[in-house]
Amino acid sequence: MMGGGNMQQLARQAQKLQQQMAKLQEELETREYEASAGGGMVTVKVNGKHEVLGIEIKPEAVDPDDVEMLQDLVLAAVNEAMRQATDTTEREMGKVTGGLNMPGLF
Repeated sequence: MMGGGNMQQLARQAQKLQQQMAKLQEELETREYEASAGGGMVTVKVNGKHEVLGIEIKPEAVDPDDVEMLQDLVLAAVNEAMRQATDTTEREMGKVTGGLNMPGLF
């Protein structure tokens, strides 16, 4: 069995880890990620909260006879930017948690 001192030390370590994770989560939410599709025809910028901050569409990407292509480019760029945000969050949180599987914490 663990002594009281060890339990207190473990509780302090857990509290410190929780504080580090909260600080990192706050920082990650403010980061911006950008992705493009169609050779740069459509560019999307998102933040770490998975909010779309902007979409840039080059005029030559707009073809009234092929709206589906433009829709596909926007969708591809949004999905890639979101993937970048998710991957970065998981990677950075993994550094803090040491790879512990802690669902629901972030």
